[in-house]
Formats: sequence, C-alpha cells, structure tokens
Amino acid sequence: METPICDFVREYAESDPVRMHMPGHKGKTLTGPEAFDLTEIGGADVLYRSEGIIRRSEENAASLFGTARTVYSAEGSSLCIRGMLYLALLSAKQKGIPARLLAGRNAHHTLMTAAALLDLDVDWLLPAPGEDLLSCAVSAEILDRALEQKQYMAVYLTSPDYLGRRVDLREAAEVCHRHGVPLLVDNAHGAYLKFLPEDSHPITLGADACCDSAHKTLSCLTGAAYLHLSANAPEDWVEKAEQAMSLFASTSPSWLILQSLDRMNRELAGDYPVRLRRMTEKLKALKKTLCEEGWMLAGDEPMKLTLCTADRGYTGEELHDMLRDHGIECEFADREYLVMMPSADTPEGDLERLLSALRGIPRRKHVKETPPELPVPEKVLSIREAMFSPRETLPVSLAVGRVLADACVSCPPAVPVIIAGERITEQAAECMKYYNITECDVVVNS
Repeated sequence: METPICDFVREYAESDPVRMHMPGHKGKTLTGPEAFDLTEIGGADVLYRSEGIIRRSEENAASLFGTARTVYSAEGSSLCIRGMLYLALLSAKQKGIPARLLAGRNAHHTLMTAAALLDLDVDWLLPAPGEDLLSCAVSAEILDRALEQKQYMAVYLTSPDYLGRRVDLREAAEVCHRHGVPLLVDNAHGAYLKFLPEDSHPITLGADACCDSAHKTLSCLTGAAYLHLSANAPEDWVEKAEQAMSLFASTSPSWLILQSLDRMNRELAGDYPVRLRRMTEKLKALKKTLCEEGWMLAGDEPMKLTLCTADRGYTGEELHDMLRDHGIECEFADREYLVMMPSADTPEGDLERLLSALRGIPRRKHVKETPPELPVPEKVLSIREAMFSPRETLPVSLAVGRVLADACVSCPPAVPVIIAGERITEQAAECMKYYNITECDVVVNS
C-alpha cells in the first residue's frame, strides 16, 4: 500500500528547503516532529479540495473500508458528525423533508452542538427503564414505530456506545431504508470493526454514512478520523462530502495527523488484521477469566473491557484509583463502570499485568446504590434557540424549573443528562447530581 502523503513530506524534509512558509517553527525541533509539520505548499494538496496526494490516500482508505468515499478529518469524529448531518440536511431540503432528526439519546455532545449550528429539530429515542445514561438499546420494532409517526431527514445512532454495547445495525438499516430514510452512525469507537474476521463495520451492515475515530482504536495520532460514505448513500453525498467538511473545518489541518492517517493505510493493508485477531482472542480469554472469578462485565464489543464495579463493592472511580497505584490508567470511570480500551498495539504483558492487579483487589460488600431514573424530556425551546440565548450559571439545586442553555458534560464520555432547550425537572436535577454535575447554564428569564 503506497503512502503518498508520508512520502511527499519525508522527501520535502530531507531536501533541506528554505521554509518561507508557515508554520513558524521552520522545521526546528522543539518537541520532535517539527520537520514533518507542513502546510499546503506546492505539491502538498489541499484537504477538502483534494486532487493529489491527499485524494490518493483517501482513495486507499476507501478501498480498505469498502466505501464509495472516505474523507479524512484532522479534527476528530466531531467534524465528521457535523459533515454527515449537513449532507443529510441538504438532501432533505431538496426533497421538502423537515430538518428533523431521529436520534438515540446516548449521543455525544457533538450532536447537540451540530443541531444548534444547523438548526435541526431532534426527536429522541429514549433509553428503556433501567438503562443507564450511556446506553440506548434501539430495536427494529422501536425504530419502525417511530418512523411511521413522522417524516425524518435521517436516523442517527451511536454504536458501539461508550460502554461497548452495540445496536443491531443491519436490522436498523433495513428498517430505515424501508422508510426511505438514511442511517447515520457514530462509530467513533469502532473503526477496527472492519478488520475483524467477521466484518461488522457500520458501512458493511448497511449504514449510509458513519464517522470513525482513527485514534481511539486504531494507531493514528489523536484527532485523526474518517467520514465514510456508502455506495448506497444519496448520489450527491459523495460529490459534496468535502464541501460538507470544509463548512466546519479549520483551513490549517495538522499534517502530522494526515500523515498518520496515510501511514495507517499501510498498517491496515498489512498485518494489522492478524494482530487485531490475536488481541481479540487474548481479550476474550481475559474476559472469560474475570467472569469465572466473579467480575461482572458490560457490553459485547470485542476490544473494550467494561467492569460493572458495584457488584464488586466499589465505584468505578475507587477501582480506577486502586489500579493507578499499579501504574494502570483506564479510559473512563464513573460511579457504576470502569472502561478500558486495549488495542492491537497493546504490549504483550499488559493484559497479564491488569489481571494481576485486579486479582489483588478484594471483594467488598455489594454497593446497593440505585441510580435515579433518567428524566423524561420536557422540551421548551429548540436546541438552537437555547444555545444562542442569554444565559447564566446556577447551582443545579437552584436551576429546577429553568431551561437548560447548554449541556454540562465532561469528555469522556460527553453524553448529556438533558439537552439544551429542555426544562430542568427535579428528576433531571437528581440525575445531574448523581453524575457529579453541580452547576449548569440556564436560559435567562426562562
């Protein structure tokens, strides 16, 4: 697999050029990679108006992922989410379809900000009773009923979710297409799914578009991501994909990130699938051992390890602190879960080291704390109206009855308890406090 971006940058750096162009470091080493940090000089191509080395590299990625078009992002999946929503909105406007989206409630905060920018109306598929904030099981029946009631520009689902649970995207795609509605998927945590022995990538399963973060589960630099478009997506999406991305993107993308995306193509075309299979087998064996030793796990995603910590007598934060004492840093912890994300590049002994540390943690009495039920949304304003309104910051205890102006979220996991434009009820306030949200922005005079 050729690497046209990497080859160009390396040859340029080795030519010892006089750099009368940005960036200002001129290739001088400050942190390490400066010699390979460029801008759009002659021959380097332009992201989102690509005709040369970037387009060739993106076409290589498209061939690997089996897409009609793959576009690079140096600004994470957040940029890709905005881009695919814009494409869906353009198609809807051409057909006279309302700017209304049907989305799983466990969506990343980026969906809310994109809805504000594009002035989208969002109807939510809500978690079932007993589900947690980060999950939203969407069955074909639930989706079918919702699509029979209203006309939507698209359906938007998050799969895998932050805990490693997946939606049956093949069924979801069949339902969406039967109703003539495109399916968009936030697959930020699942880029590797394409390269498993059983390909379960959203595009393969029928999604019209999806975002993949190339840094979360692949080996790219942080900020690397893909916007993937299916061959079954509306025809004009492919030709307008760069336009959609450029609407929201910086005109100064990181060439270090672009090189990592380019180099990843060679990895994916090489031995990455073999290394991935080996790691999934090791992780499957680890999960089996943990279950046999009394640990409870969540999710079915092959490359995510999520511990249900309450059953062991700990909060996720407590368990994370104990693992830090062993030099183990995890992806995410809250009161109920501890999330870990190995990859195909996890060093050989790390899983054994993790197992040894977990075996040294004694079981305690079961934590009986029950999370509050998630609030039923009470929409007062559109997301755009709320986010562009004058606001003030209040303690959550004093915000009951007011309208939320912006979601109070941390990243990870960046999933809002309630959405901008919704009223903060007593139940919503209890949930916010449970997830350690002490202050929130509310619309003035709401």
